[in-house]
Amino acid sequence: MSTKNRIINIVLYTVLVLMSIIWLFPFVGIVLESFRTESTWPVGYIWPESWGFKNYAALFENNIKSGKFVGFGRWYVNTLIIAVFTAVLQTLFVLMMAYTLSRLRFKGRKSLMRFMLILGMFPGFVSMIVTYTILDGWGLTLNNAMWGLILVYFASSGMGYYVSKGFFDTIPKSLDEAARVDGATRFQVFYKIILPLSKPIVIYTVLTAFMGPWGDFIFASYVSNYRTQGMTVAPGLQNYIKTPGGLNDRYTQFCAGGVLVAIPVTILFMCLQRYYVEGVTGGAVKG
Repeated sequence: MSTKNRIINIVLYTVLVLMSIIWLFPFVGIVLESFRTESTWPVGYIWPESWGFKNYAALFENNIKSGKFVGFGRWYVNTLIIAVFTAVLQTLFVLMMAYTLSRLRFKGRKSLMRFMLILGMFPGFVSMIVTYTILDGWGLTLNNAMWGLILVYFASSGMGYYVSKGFFDTIPKSLDEAARVDGATRFQVFYKIILPLSKPIVIYTVLTAFMGPWGDFIFASYVSNYRTQGMTVAPGLQNYIKTPGGLNDRYTQFCAGGVLVAIPVTILFMCLQRYYVEGVTGGAVKG
């Protein structure tokens, strides 16, 4: 390696290391704050003077006393249920829509694709009032907001077919034709041939669908209206510290809640990162 290339590599790696430190610093700070036990309010230093799991225990204090899922425990369980249901249903909707638009040719196909593309450009909160009215009429708001959120998250998920369709376009159509000649139905082709060859895009779709409910704050808080039985972790933690003096009294507990919220998504992403990248790159080959 020439001296010039060595200098360039040193500069690039130095920049990447600095960027990593800057990017990771807030996360490291939150983790350290979650284990700080000498006080509960924000302080001007990073490294705790005393360590412990007191803040994590405080999050579930009401659950232990009552023996029920209330407070943070309830919000966490609600979010987990919503994420699992959404991941399963949204993956089915997206993959079936993507396969249909990739393999079938019918009148109005391109118009439908353009319509869904344009409709997807509008932010979801534009229709929040109408959506809330419909859900409220069905009794799926406030304490029952969990089921209303599941319905909203997967109802229009088929419009997010773009990446999955691009991946299906890379699979030779000759496989479909050979299976059809052998007597396989469309569903058998999709289930037994296409899906086994599409593990990266399936995992990518599951991951994106699972991560969505964990970070949603606007619509989740709007539908639940901060009712404990219907809240998820995002509005729940915000409500946890919005009371007078709540930030000073519960700041370290808030950080502990943030760490617990990040754990499932972080583990999933780290374990399935390879498939996630393959799904994105494979789906970007064709439109």
